[in-house]
Order: sequence, then C-alpha cells, then structure tokens
Amino acid sequence: MEDRKKDHIDLAFKSQVAAPHSDSRFSYEPLMGSHMQGVLEPFPFLGKTMRVPIWVSSMTGGTALARTINTNLARACNEFGMGMGLGSCRILLEKEEYFADFDMRSIIGDDLPFYANIGIAQLERMLQDGTYHKLIGLVERLRADGLIIHVNPIQEWLQPEGDLLHHAPFSIVEEFLSLTKMKVIVKEVGQGMGPESIRKILSLPIEALEFAAFGGTNFASVELQRSTPEQQELFGPLALIGHTAEEMLGVVNEMVDSKQAIQCKQVIISGGVKTFLDGYYLTNRCKLPSIYGQASGFLKFARGDYAELKAYTQGQINGLLFAKSFLRVKE
Repeated sequence: MEDRKKDHIDLAFKSQVAAPHSDSRFSYEPLMGSHMQGVLEPFPFLGKTMRVPIWVSSMTGGTALARTINTNLARACNEFGMGMGLGSCRILLEKEEYFADFDMRSIIGDDLPFYANIGIAQLERMLQDGTYHKLIGLVERLRADGLIIHVNPIQEWLQPEGDLLHHAPFSIVEEFLSLTKMKVIVKEVGQGMGPESIRKILSLPIEALEFAAFGGTNFASVELQRSTPEQQELFGPLALIGHTAEEMLGVVNEMVDSKQAIQCKQVIISGGVKTFLDGYYLTNRCKLPSIYGQASGFLKFARGDYAELKAYTQGQINGLLFAKSFLRVKE
C-alpha cells in the first residue's frame, strides 16, 4: 500500500494535463452511472443482428498474410458480434488459388454481416464487357451478404498501373443496381466524399454508405510514395484533399433534418476513427442507424496471434461500456 501511494505521488507529477487538451465532445457525469450499468444491446444492421456497433473495414486483398488476417478478423467478429468487409476480391476473379484466403463465412457464421469487395473501375469494366455475372457468382460462392463497391478515383489516377474511369461512379453503381438485386455498400478509400456525392449516393437503394473519410489511411499518399520524387512534388497536394467523418456526418444529418429523399438509411462511419471515443461520439451524433468502422486499428493486431486481436477488440468494447455509463455527447 505504501509503495502504491508513493508511485501515485511520483506519477501525479508526470501526469499534469493542460486544460486546452481536454476532450470537449463529452460531458463527464461521474455521479450518473456505475461500472456495472453499461450494456450493449443487440441491434439490427444490414439485415442481420449485431452485438456491438463495430465494423471491420475492408483492408487487405491478395497478400501473403491475407488468410491469417482474414481468419483472425472473422474469428473476432464471430466472438464479439461485429460485421466484416473483405479487402478487394479482384484477385479471386483472376486466380482461383486465393479463394481460401477470403472464404470466411464458416468462421464468422451465418448470423453476422459479411461483404465481398470490388473497386469501381473493375466494376465498370465488367459492366462494359458483360462479365459482371462473374462478380455475382463470386459473391454467391463466398456466401457473402452482398458487395462493397469502393470508389477511389484519386488513388487510381495516381497509381502507375491504375484504371481510369470512363463514367461517373454514381452512374456505374446505378447501372449495377438496375441489373441485380444484390445488396450493395458504397465506400471511399480514405478521402471521404463531398456533399453532392453523399446526397446522390444516399438517394440510391443501397444498404449502407461507408464514409472511409479523410483522417485514416490515405491511399493517395500510399500511391504517391510509390512514384518518383518529381511526381510526389507535383501531385502531393492531392493527398490533402478530402472530407472528415465529422464533416460527412454533418451532411447526412442535414439531409435527415431537411427530409430530403433518402433510400440508403444506414451508415458505417470510418476514416480517422482512432479510438472507441471517436466511434461513440460519431455514432451517437448520427441521425441514421450507424456503426463505426476501423481498418488499420484491427490490422495492427490481426497479423499474428489471435489473442492480441481479441484483447484489442475486448478493450474497444470495454471502453464503449464505460462511455455509455459515464459520458454524454454534447449537442
């Protein structure tokens, strides 16, 4: 006891935090909850029942570690009740030997959302050449609930081997929806979307919009780092273009408040969501049913032993339970 008190004294001198560093998003109400009070109730989302408001955002495609990563992530989803989006499944349309790296339905289980993933440029090409049925077949073989279409014109334009779009992504998604009854989620890949794009995509009968907003992994920056110094200097400013999750959330809420026509009524808030406090804040402010997604946070712990990923996920949930008991989101 004496040693602990001495440690507290020593640590107190090292733990001074200036007032400007306080997190002003919340009211801390220490008298209004208990450590045993917080409960996360199961809730419907994407046509399934989730137990926690956390989404494993798409992250890895055809890498050597894909099977380990996807297996660990699917296992965590099954254990804790999360939903999962696969990384780009483009490689499965070209090389059958990688199928097992993505075939995670038996691990995640039938009761949780599980989505395949393809890029907008690949979808455009398959619509143009009439092979989009192969994509539908792949989703069925994966026993996925539907398809995430990732929209990434900045990344494709900066990528040396990138695919340039011939049509606006909105019209590509619209055409695909007209040809199939498949459930679709649309996301960006790290820059987010501006208000016109948000309004247009929410007018379509898709299952959810995933923000993938500015503030997380920046794939424009990733591609620039693969280019020459001259290109990095010339096009570097493009990597700074984007919209934060909070900015995108403002547009969504404005649409709800103004009673604009919305067919897509679910949101996955991702991009710059570093902690459970970010997720708790943003989902509580959202006026549509929402969950929060993370990619790099999960990826950090999914590449090795499952115990590390389990501890990280449990920590997120414990944090959400604490927040629900003692924190109120300010208006």
